[in-house]
Amino acid sequence: MSGDVSSIQLKSYEKGREKWQGETLDFVWFDEEPPENIYTEGLTRTNATSGMTLVTFTPLLGMTNVVSRFLLEKPLGTHVTTMTIDDAEHYTDDQRAAIIASYPEHERKARTQGIPQLGSGHVFPIDEDEIRCEPFAIPADWPQLAALDFGWNHPSAAVKLAWDRDSDCIYVTACHRAKQQTPVLFAGAVKPWGAWLPWAWPHDGLQHDKGSGIQLAAQYRSQGLRMLGVHAQFEDGSNGLEAGITEMLDRMQTGRLKVFAHLADWWEEFRLYHRKEGLIVKERDDILSATRYGVMMRRFAEVQNKRMDARTSQPQPMRRGDSLSWMGS
Repeated sequence: MSGDVSSIQLKSYEKGREKWQGETLDFVWFDEEPPENIYTEGLTRTNATSGMTLVTFTPLLGMTNVVSRFLLEKPLGTHVTTMTIDDAEHYTDDQRAAIIASYPEHERKARTQGIPQLGSGHVFPIDEDEIRCEPFAIPADWPQLAALDFGWNHPSAAVKLAWDRDSDCIYVTACHRAKQQTPVLFAGAVKPWGAWLPWAWPHDGLQHDKGSGIQLAAQYRSQGLRMLGVHAQFEDGSNGLEAGITEMLDRMQTGRLKVFAHLADWWEEFRLYHRKEGLIVKERDDILSATRYGVMMRRFAEVQNKRMDARTSQPQPMRRGDSLSWMGS
């Protein structure tokens, strides 16, 4: 467009990062996913010119650092365009079906939808449309519950659940996720969900903070969250990961677990949650973990006005003789 002369250079990844050093470039185009050190070196070449970097590839290598940069970290100035087989309009429906069927099952999401290849398969192998629902006003007689997954280097996460007891269907109605936030900041972000909500939490909430010596769950209680008096567990006292996953999957398959369609962070984790060599990969699963704790502790969900004082509209503490005390009561 400027009328000046442009030059194009071709480089291979096999030559290594060193071959990408030293140049100042206006534009770098990576064709197929580069190793992370070559990606960052290419990115550095455009710093002086405020140039552009483009990466086009099928994510067959899974959730690598390069992929997670765009899909999860989402730094300022990045953008992702996902093209699926449905965007290839020159194929007929029959041709698309044949192409999809030709790939091994574990490659299909990556090759036809641009979803990173996920080890030996999704933890929840179910179509999103079967559990997605549009947001709606929660009926006043439905009990609700919130649940928290503690984090620091990995995000802390929280979900809000509503339970239709008549159909035994649990709805995920809100979620929040943030990294390196103290209980003061994180609790402040989720308290608007309702001061009356009971909160489920995992067993690591019993750990004491090295600085203050105060249990982690108690720190959140001191910030105004009504933390349940015991960590998340089934009625028999167990809290196994696979048992919790099995219950969630069973509910999904039978139409008894639904998720509001606008909860982008929840859906992001759902799409990427996978197994490797049969074992669940415990990474980037913070919101899903919070969901699992909430499902396990749904028996302690409450109707909104059950424990609200009519004069002050403030949550009242549980009384002696109630089935479960609150942290610190």
